[in-house]
Amino acid sequence: MSDFTILTVCTGNICRSPLAEQLLRSGLGSVPGVRVRSAGSGALVGETMTEQAQALSRRFAGEGADVHLARQLSKEELRSADLVLGATREHRRAAVELLPRASRHTFTIREFARLAEALDDSDLRELTAAPSGPGDRLRLFVELAATKRGIAVPPEEPEDDDIIDPYRRSDEVYEESAAQLVPAVQSIISSAIRAVSGAPRE
Repeated sequence: MSDFTILTVCTGNICRSPLAEQLLRSGLGSVPGVRVRSAGSGALVGETMTEQAQALSRRFAGEGADVHLARQLSKEELRSADLVLGATREHRRAAVELLPRASRHTFTIREFARLAEALDDSDLRELTAAPSGPGDRLRLFVELAATKRGIAVPPEEPEDDDIIDPYRRSDEVYEESAAQLVPAVQSIISSAIRAVSGAPRE
C-alpha cells in the first residue's frame, strides 16, 4: 500500500495552508497511509502560525498549530504530492509554473471541493471496484474529480474559488477566511472518505 500525499499551499505558510493541512490531517486520520503537508509560495520560512490562525486551528482541527514552522514550496514537495490544494488561483498557478506536470492534480481548495462534490454514485462504484488500497483509490478519486473540470457547475465569479488572505488583517477577516476555507476542506474530507469506503451520498 503506497501513501497518498496532500500538499496545501498559500503565500507565507503561516495562515491558510497550515490551517488546511491540520484540518485535513485531523479529518483523514482514520484513513491509512494519508500524509498531509503544507508550504508557501513566498514562505516566511521558520515562522510559526499567526496567533489568530493558531486559534482557528485549535477550534477546528484541535492540534498541530503550536508546532508548525513555515516552509518554502519546492519542486521536491510537488513531485511527492498526489493532490496539491492552493488557497487561491495564484497559488495553483505558482505550483504549476514550478512543476508543470503537477497541473493534472493541482486545484484551489474551493475548486476541488466543488469538483469532488460533483462525483456521483457511479463514480464511487468505479473507485471501490478497483482491488486496491486507500492510496490508490484516492489517486483515482483525484483523477475522476479532474474530469469534472468544465462539467461541474462553475462558481458565480472566478474569485469565488479563492480564499481571502487574512495576514496582518483584523480578526474579522480571519473569521471570513475561515468561513471560506473550513467548509471547503470539510467537504473534501467527506468526499475522500466516501471515495475510500464507497459509501453512497445521502
